[in-house]
Amino acid sequence: MTRMILFRVGRSILTLLIVVTIVFMFIRLSGDPAEALAPPDAPPEVVEAYRVKMGLDQPLPVQYMSYLGNLAHGDFGYSIHTGRSAAAIFLDRLPATLALGGTALLIALVCGVAIGTAAALKRNSVIDRLVMGFSVFAFAMPNFFFGLIVILVGAFGFGIFFGAAAGNSMSLLTLLPPAATLGLAHMGAFARFTRSSLLETLNQPFMRALKARGVPATRRLLRHAVPNAAIPVVTMLGLSLGGIVAGAVVTEQVFAWPGVGQLLVRSVATRDIAVVQFLVLMVALSMTIANLLVDILYTVLDPRIRRASA
Repeated sequence: MTRMILFRVGRSILTLLIVVTIVFMFIRLSGDPAEALAPPDAPPEVVEAYRVKMGLDQPLPVQYMSYLGNLAHGDFGYSIHTGRSAAAIFLDRLPATLALGGTALLIALVCGVAIGTAAALKRNSVIDRLVMGFSVFAFAMPNFFFGLIVILVGAFGFGIFFGAAAGNSMSLLTLLPPAATLGLAHMGAFARFTRSSLLETLNQPFMRALKARGVPATRRLLRHAVPNAAIPVVTMLGLSLGGIVAGAVVTEQVFAWPGVGQLLVRSVATRDIAVVQFLVLMVALSMTIANLLVDILYTVLDPRIRRASA
């Protein structure tokens, strides 16, 4: 198991290095950031001064090695607009994104697993058809469109603005609408995965043997069916973390939520190189850590994987 974890950690480090390299190249090949920052009528010497200040006058390999060296020393660069470190700006926005993403994931996981379990236990019933219909609707509904519907219904139907722009404050009223919007698609996916996995487990011979031995239905479900059906759901959990991080960018824009996603959009628009690179690095880091934890959780849930990695 230790060897497997070390292998996964090494692969995660390599993934982060590839992500950093791709972002570094794309930002610099998409146009001259110095020209984007300088005023439209700025003379060439002013543009060149911007270029020298940001180190863009150096050859690309020199810029890349310098950036990697700064990362190794914990220097992630500074915003060219505010002069603050990219890490400090990120930490200011992180609590809002953690609150939004954590609530969205909790809603998607709890509600999706609950209705998926109900659909599996009531197979081919009205409940099953309703759950499957809802899961298809939730998966097909774009985040930005559903978010706009929520805002319009709240504003015109109830006289409530579901957006953090009203006072830029975080409360339960401003948190639940964007969190529900962000978690909607993943709720449908959790429901479908839970239903299919649980149905497959319930039809296994060992479940019929437990029933024949007189084991109570609740114990069969909680003690034997749920652990065996959990691995596909855990896989979906790892994928959902990445989807929620990506979806937060759009959701935060729609609801004016003051989080990392909104900061990333503004930083890309203003060519704030240090902030963009650091935010993408943090997003990649969170996704690789999530996948690493999912791999470790596999070994806890399935003894066969644990024996194979020994």
